[in-house]
Amino acid sequence: VRMKFLQLLSRNPGKLEILFQIPFCQKQFPYKCLATSVCLHSKKKKVNSYEQVDQEKYKNLVYSVTSYKTSAQTPETIFEEDNLLYGPPAKNRPPVKTETKTPKNWVPLINPNKRIPPPNSDSDFPRKIALQKTKVPSVTRVLQQTISPQQAFYLERWKQKMIQELGKDGFAEYTKNLFLQGELFHAALESIFLSEEVATKEQREDVTISGYLSSVQHVLKDISEVKALESAVQHETLQYLGLVDCVAKYRGQLCVIDWKTSEKPKPSLKNTFDNPLQVAAYIGAINHDANYDFQVQCGLIVVAYKNGSPAHPHFMGPDLCSQYWTQWLLRLEEYMDSN
Repeated sequence: VRMKFLQLLSRNPGKLEILFQIPFCQKQFPYKCLATSVCLHSKKKKVNSYEQVDQEKYKNLVYSVTSYKTSAQTPETIFEEDNLLYGPPAKNRPPVKTETKTPKNWVPLINPNKRIPPPNSDSDFPRKIALQKTKVPSVTRVLQQTISPQQAFYLERWKQKMIQELGKDGFAEYTKNLFLQGELFHAALESIFLSEEVATKEQREDVTISGYLSSVQHVLKDISEVKALESAVQHETLQYLGLVDCVAKYRGQLCVIDWKTSEKPKPSLKNTFDNPLQVAAYIGAINHDANYDFQVQCGLIVVAYKNGSPAHPHFMGPDLCSQYWTQWLLRLEEYMDSN
């Protein structure tokens, strides 16, 4: 009845007085006449915002919503609704620009001026240059003094937790043993590479490092042509130094190899914190050090475990090393500016 009434109004807008005569209203629309008349004769007509909606545009959306008793949304229907409401998504949106810092004093990772002499018989023996005490900062010192606030927070929290469990003296003994295990582990690896044999019987039976040696056995099979062991390196242009664990080929790629010991698993490279920056710093130092007649483009971080579980080798290709080299240059600049 209401729809017929509205249709009649729209067709005969000039005959409203006739339509709203009392006999007509009483006959056709008893009980409704007074309310309708008041609405039409009010001083200010109330605007309904829904009347301004493009019903033709949204009829499919309304139908999809009202045709289901329960929610039946899927990713496809959500995309359809978005298209109805907002139109198709823009395909060519401008990329979000992220501010990236660049080193002020840029030095390439690979030394373009370094000449590589032809190989000779002496070059087959691994280099082992002693580390001299100088005023030149070490890689370890630079990284320790430019550690991020987040890493410093977690490191301090771990330290306080260990002190609470072990006490100050117990924690000091714990860290001392960790350094001793690392030294023994590196010494065992050095003896293996120099003699090209397995570790000595004493080293294999040493409880403190036997697990670490078992952990790296599958990695040692992929290492060949060792060129440096526990050897000092210094970047002649940037003036920093360090002590490289090993330089050798890993699966045919010449790498700076850094041996790490851990009691907890570190299956991904991000778990090694600043170790990739350390490796990149050593690579750059070797490439700009006249004591080494070769250049390196790759790195390898090997995390060995005390319980003997297989070590995690994290290979760093040339592109990845270049990325960490840039980060190292920024950390070095930060250190130089604060000292």
